[in-house]
Amino acid sequence: MESNGISEQKIVTGDSGYILQDVPHLSDYIPDLPIVVHKDSPRGIHFRRAGPRQKIYFEPDEVRACIVTCGGLCPGLNTVIREIVYSLYHMYGVTRVLGIDGGYRGFYARNTIPLTPKVVNDIHKRGGTILGTSRGGHDTLKIVHSIQDRGINQVYIIGGDGTQKGASVIFEEIRRRGLKVVVAGIPKTIDNDIPVIDRSFGFDTAVEEAQRAINAAHVEAESIENGIGLVKLMGRYSGFIAMYATLASRDVDCCLIPESPFYLDGKGGLYEYIEKQLKENGHMVIVIAEGAGQELLSESMQQDASGNKLLQDVGLWISQGIKDYFSKQKKMTINLKYIDPTYMIRAVPGNASDNVYCTLLAQSVVHGAMAGYTGFTSGLVNGRQTYIPFYVSYSLAYDRTASSSFPFRIVALELTGSFLFRINEKQHKVVITDRMWARLLSSTNQPSFITNKEVIEDRKEHISGEEKNDENPNDENCADVDRKEHISGEEKNDENPNDENCADVAPENVNDSIP
Repeated sequence: MESNGISEQKIVTGDSGYILQDVPHLSDYIPDLPIVVHKDSPRGIHFRRAGPRQKIYFEPDEVRACIVTCGGLCPGLNTVIREIVYSLYHMYGVTRVLGIDGGYRGFYARNTIPLTPKVVNDIHKRGGTILGTSRGGHDTLKIVHSIQDRGINQVYIIGGDGTQKGASVIFEEIRRRGLKVVVAGIPKTIDNDIPVIDRSFGFDTAVEEAQRAINAAHVEAESIENGIGLVKLMGRYSGFIAMYATLASRDVDCCLIPESPFYLDGKGGLYEYIEKQLKENGHMVIVIAEGAGQELLSESMQQDASGNKLLQDVGLWISQGIKDYFSKQKKMTINLKYIDPTYMIRAVPGNASDNVYCTLLAQSVVHGAMAGYTGFTSGLVNGRQTYIPFYVSYSLAYDRTASSSFPFRIVALELTGSFLFRINEKQHKVVITDRMWARLLSSTNQPSFITNKEVIEDRKEHISGEEKNDENPNDENCADVDRKEHISGEEKNDENPNDENCADVAPENVNDSIP
């Protein structure tokens, strides 16, 4: 494999004419190289690639579509509504689109809102949702009766994990009745805590808007002696907004998230770190996610209308704790400013990045509905738009909360078989032994608040799920980089599960999850 002392390129060809520019391997020039570890594992999970199809199962004149938004507000909601309407009108000639007013209960308690390109033309410039929203109100029989009575045959549901669970129940009831009605979802959560998908719309905007609050806290803190700026950001179960906002800001000295337990008193505790920072720098900025430290507070048994546990206000609680510690124990004067920008962040319109993403989600879900797919969520999986069934069958037990890198190969195919795991029954969480969290610790120079023993145990848990089958050029370490083949495949017939609509969306090597 050498020419004039320079190794030749390693080119591997395969079926369908693909060409892999492979990476050199030790076994190329060391014969009989022993394999230290080799794990046999299933070939993984597959999702069908999103996009337009040759065959559609609805005449444009017969389509009567509706759109409903549920749950909390999120940047980009209006953009999704606008693009669904535009896609139906301009791509497929559908002219009857209704908006359901006020969430799920709007199906049976309120009037509908006619939606046309003229009505939704400028709504992407506004925050919130023009359709209104609410939590709860899910009555499956009433909703399906309303869908049937109104002659609706395409239902687009935009919402978070609770909303998508409700959508799957609606789909099952419609299926039981044998109705020609598509139920399709678009996942929405500003916290970015939905598993399987890469990210949810509104997240980028939330991180960007959080910078304003952090900047304000930093100005307040450094403008006065022993100033402390404390910012509480969204993140009920997952600390992605707090983590990414901290990394983007570079003004934060400590970031506290639900996934990383911390303690207050004693050596290596939060109070000691705050005191050290004040003595060295004269000021400090702390970012805390709303779900962080809940184990230190009295547990709340109350729930909101969506069934989410009502959290204690950790921001107010920790603010008072810091004040009491320095005034009573240290006899040290501090000036703490507490900022809670939660509702300011989620009420803004989507930024450029989220608007582009919302467009892709909306167009993908319309293509899927017109092609006759139902009971699915449109989502981005490892960089590619896919159709994810409301229920996902896992051949191996898998919990996204335990790893940020998907431990299986994911290819765009249609899933069949028993339904063992629902896509939205678990939250996507920050992995505190992941490289991204290590980068944050390096940026803030904050203590990890965990022991070496806990780190070792966490790593062992992640490593046990890793795959090391890297000798086959068709395996999970190979990425398709032929863009033309992908583009041409999106518009071809999708009846063959092995055709061009089935796109490799394999994740990064799981070894990257270890810092």
